Amino acid sequence: MEEQRSRRLSTQTMAFVLAGGRGSRLKEMTDRRAKPAVNFGGKTRIVDFALSNALNSGIRKMSIATQYKAHSLIRHIQRGWNFFRAERNEYLDILPASQRIDEVNWYKGTADAVRQNIDIIDSYDVEYIIVLAGDHIYKMDYEIMLEHHVESGAGVTVGCVEVPLAEASAFGVMHVNDDGAIKQFLEKPANPPHMPGDPTQALASMGIYVFDWKFLRELLLEDADDDNSSHDFGNDLIPTIVKNGKAVAHEFSRSCVRAGLEEKPYWRDVGTIDAYWQANIDLTDFVPELDIYDRSWPIWTYAEIVPPAKFIHDEEGRRGAAISSLIAGDTIISGSVVKNSLISTGGRLHSYSSVTNSVLLPQVQVNRSARLKNCVVDSNIDIPAGLVVGEDPVEDGKYFRVSEGGITLITREMVDRWHAANG
Repeated sequence: MEEQRSRRLSTQTMAFVLAGGRGSRLKEMTDRRAKPAVNFGGKTRIVDFALSNALNSGIRKMSIATQYKAHSLIRHIQRGWNFFRAERNEYLDILPASQRIDEVNWYKGTADAVRQNIDIIDSYDVEYIIVLAGDHIYKMDYEIMLEHHVESGAGVTVGCVEVPLAEASAFGVMHVNDDGAIKQFLEKPANPPHMPGDPTQALASMGIYVFDWKFLRELLLEDADDDNSSHDFGNDLIPTIVKNGKAVAHEFSRSCVRAGLEEKPYWRDVGTIDAYWQANIDLTDFVPELDIYDRSWPIWTYAEIVPPAKFIHDEEGRRGAAISSLIAGDTIISGSVVKNSLISTGGRLHSYSSVTNSVLLPQVQVNRSARLKNCVVDSNIDIPAGLVVGEDPVEDGKYFRVSEGGITLITREMVDRWHAANG
C-alpha cells in the first residue's frame, strides 16, 4: 500500500460515468438524445465536463454507462474521446445497457449499472472507483477528493456543494457533523438541515461518490439480492453506508478548479430548460462565473474541422454584429445582430434578423426578419422568415413550450406545428 500511495491516486482509479438518463425535465430537448449528450456552451456537450475533469485529474481508465436514446452520445464519445491507448494502460469503455447479466433486465438503477459491469471493472485492476453523474457543469480536481477519501478511511466519500437553505429541498441533502461525517442523507427533504456553523446554507449531493472498489463490489452484490431495493446509489446504497457510520462529505470548494477570475465555486445542474438556458447565458458575462478559457484545465470535446465564424454586411439596419456573445465556427452572421447569446457550430443568421438572450444549438438557420429573444433553439432547425418569438408569451405558447421562467423552447416538431397553422 505504501508503494501505491507514492503514486497519484488517480492512476489507481477508474471513473464510472452514469450517462443513461433521459433528463425528462429538459422536455422535448431530450426526445431524441440523452441529457448528457445535449450541446452546451457553443461547441461542447454536457458530458464533456465530467470526462474532462477525470482526464485533467489524471484518471486514464473510464467507463460510460448509457441507456436512453444513446446514439448521439455514443457517436460523440467515439469521435471526440477516441485518443485513449490500451498500450499505455488507458481505457474508455462505452457500456450500453445490453442485458449482460440476464435476458430480462436492463439497468434498473444507478447502482445496478455499475453492478452489471463488475467483471469489466475487475479487469481494470483498480483500487478506487469514482462514480460521476454525466449531466452537470463544473470544473473539479478529483485527485483532491481521492486524497480526502483515503485519509478519512470512509466507506464512501460524497461530493457536496453548498446551496441556499431555501433551495435545498430540490436536492439530496447531507446532515453532517463538525468533522464532515455524514449523519443523515435526506432525499429532497421538506425541512433540510443547515451546514455546521452556517444556518443559511445546506450541503447538497453532487452525485459524485468515491469508493474503495473492493468495498463497493461487495455492497453491490448484497444490494442485487435485496428485492426491496431500487438499486440506486442515492436511494439505497448511500443511506445504508451512512447508517453504518462510514460516509464522509467532501465539500466542492476544496477541489473546485478556479482560474484567476473565478471568485467562487461554480456547479450547475442543468436539468431544466431555465437552468440550462441560464448556465449557457452565464458564459456571456463580462467576467463569467465559469472560465472555459482556462487552458490549464481544458474542456475536451469533439473538435470539428470547420471554417471560422464570419460577419458580413455593414449598413444601417443590416449589420452583421455580435455583442457579449459566443459564436462557434462555421457560423455566418449575415446582416443580423446577436446580443448576449450563444450560437453553436453551423449557424446561419440572415439579414434583418436578431437573436437576443438566446441559445442556438448546432445547424440552426434564422431567416430574414425573424426575431428571437429568451429562447433555446434545438439543433437542425430552420426558423421561418419573419417569425417573432419571446415578445408575446401567450402567442408563443400556442406553438412552442414556454418555461416557468419565461424561456421559450423551439424544436423541429414545434416549427412544423407553426407552419401547419400559418401556411
